[in-house]
Amino acid sequence: MEDNIFENIAKKYDNPQRIELANIIANRVKEELADAGDKTLIDYGSGTGLVGLQLAGLVASATLIDAAENMVAIINEKLASHPLQNVSALVSDFTADTIPVKADIILVSLVLLHIPDTKIILEQLYKALNENGKLIIVDFDKNPQISHPKVHNGFVAAELEELLAQTGFKNTTIEVFHHGNNLFMNQDASLFIATSSK
Repeated sequence: MEDNIFENIAKKYDNPQRIELANIIANRVKEELADAGDKTLIDYGSGTGLVGLQLAGLVASATLIDAAENMVAIINEKLASHPLQNVSALVSDFTADTIPVKADIILVSLVLLHIPDTKIILEQLYKALNENGKLIIVDFDKNPQISHPKVHNGFVAAELEELLAQTGFKNTTIEVFHHGNNLFMNQDASLFIATSSK
């Protein structure tokens, strides 16, 4: 496996800016989970659980999954000091591994921009969803000011909607819900939430 930058930054990941952004995202995603008390949730690319741990109380069970072992280790440390009976964490890379679990709802928050082939990860997420399941994507609108060899510079809503449709997803809605200064690689940026059903 190539060197994962997230393995190296895991211990310093929970800084005030990331926590503030995670709170904004979690509060918006909570609206999508209003009637999800009997549902299972996967937070894929969960990092240290900044968003996923806030959502656990709204679902029957939550599985926080990240490809970086050090990120998952930090989630497990958090769970050791504040146990949540319905939360588990595991290491998995959906782009490389067979998918270890399935769920009714999958959240990918600020994850797609780090995955080179968006279509492949959407196909894997589709497989990981139960029938009639729901995919929730939170990411940045495309920003031409940003250029980085390993990160997408955001997404155009119409293009993402087309990719989701090609993958088999239905009923996609995309809404911008937050705009902030220096949010994305020190550039002002807008966050969108996309919801789709299987």
